[in-house]
Amino acid sequence: MCTGKCAKIIGKALFPLGTCAIVANLLLYFPNGQILEVEQITDFVWFFHGIVGAGLLAFLPAFMMLGAGGDGCCANRCGMLLTVILSALGTIGGAYCVVISAMGLVRGPLCDTGDGEYIYPFRNDTEEENYLFHHETWSTCKAPENVVLWNVVLFSILLAIGAIEAVLCLIQVINGAIGVICGTCLKKRRVSATAA
Repeated sequence: MCTGKCAKIIGKALFPLGTCAIVANLLLYFPNGQILEVEQITDFVWFFHGIVGAGLLAFLPAFMMLGAGGDGCCANRCGMLLTVILSALGTIGGAYCVVISAMGLVRGPLCDTGDGEYIYPFRNDTEEENYLFHHETWSTCKAPENVVLWNVVLFSILLAIGAIEAVLCLIQVINGAIGVICGTCLKKRRVSATAA
């Protein structure tokens, strides 16, 4: 079992996930590819959950994970300790992305219902009447065109990415703790012990 190698695999997986989260969050600012006024953009987009939570807070541990497992016992253990700390931060970032994305999905988008005023038409829905389960209500939003579908798809992507990142970072917290206690590669330790 090599904790350094496991850390590098998780680190490499976090980079594309973080990049996708940032892109998805940025796309939420342009519903259906349109440039809107600031007050016409859904409020949950301004929490930067994809840019900061699932983006930057995933890149920090990923960079450290790629450096973990190098030569030198002290450097490895110190590096693994840093991955534990940064991965805990990455887990929090992923969980933050999940929570904000779920709230964005449940509350619905800001849109024009036909009278030229931007409102949240789905905010008072009960659980049984939620717009997510009643696609026929999506036509309530007239502008921007397809804003409901746009928000549902992008918030769902962010929710999934945040959940995957939180799990990967949590795995690295456990893996890093093992690396701090046992060293980064038990196979190398056995070889050096038998040679002596």
